[in-house]
Amino acid sequence: MTDIKSALAPRPEPVDDEDSFVDLIELLFFAYRDFISDPDAILAKSGFGRAHHRVLHFVDRNPGLTVADLLDILKITKQSLARVLKELIDSGLIEQHTGREDRRQRLLYATPAGQTLSASLSAPQEARIREALAALGPAGRDTVTAFLHRMINQDDRDKALNMVRRDGAS
Repeated sequence: MTDIKSALAPRPEPVDDEDSFVDLIELLFFAYRDFISDPDAILAKSGFGRAHHRVLHFVDRNPGLTVADLLDILKITKQSLARVLKELIDSGLIEQHTGREDRRQRLLYATPAGQTLSASLSAPQEARIREALAALGPAGRDTVTAFLHRMINQDDRDKALNMVRRDGAS
């Protein structure tokens, strides 16, 4: 088995064949599997899954988020969101309010219980990221940020970056 240093070392020459990125695809699959494993275990205790996690995450990070904006962020159908959102509302993790200016709008807020659950789901993920970035050195965060930004569909990149950096972080 290849050690991590040689696996992460720059390739001596650019490789253009089809299989040249399969190793990175596999690393992404393994990284994602482990990145979500801790939250999955926490969610399973409540009968929730990854869809619940994504909804709770974005609602908690964006108080007053409209249902329409959440649909746009998650790129899912109204029907898919409706079931998950109902379960989170019924469980007391999210509240829904009518918009003040536009009564058709539904504004979403994480309740204190929702905020607590969201924080407990994020904590192990933050620890994983912190540990991985520490091993990369000072420029690691910028490199990873640039890589992930470029993995997002081009039409959505600026919107995603603005959402992530809305509080002036990074």
